[in-house]
Amino acid sequence: MHQNFKDLLHQYKVDVFHTAHDRQSVEEMTSECMTITEEILEDKFHYHFHKLPNADRAEIINMINNYVREAILPPVVEKLVRRQVLVEKRIDALVHLTEQMFELLSQEREAV
Repeated sequence: MHQNFKDLLHQYKVDVFHTAHDRQSVEEMTSECMTITEEILEDKFHYHFHKLPNADRAEIINMINNYVREAILPPVVEKLVRRQVLVEKRIDALVHLTEQMFELLSQEREAV
């Protein structure tokens, strides 16, 4: 029984490693991340001034907003999405491991 659990844990580690490093998995994950990132960035976020600013201040705020939205936000969102997708895949592998362990335990109980 102990050896079976070791084998299942080893298989889980191998699956997680392949998910993170296998060429096909990385390409699939990258395309999924890019799709999610594009969907997030297409959403328009608006801010509301409580007091109307003067024209100079509004122009500076718009420049900062455009710079952040076009230059800073895309790589940050992409990294966050990549981490989220990787964590979701690891959780799926962990759920699969747990199911296999429960099946093994139920088979062991039936055999006794």
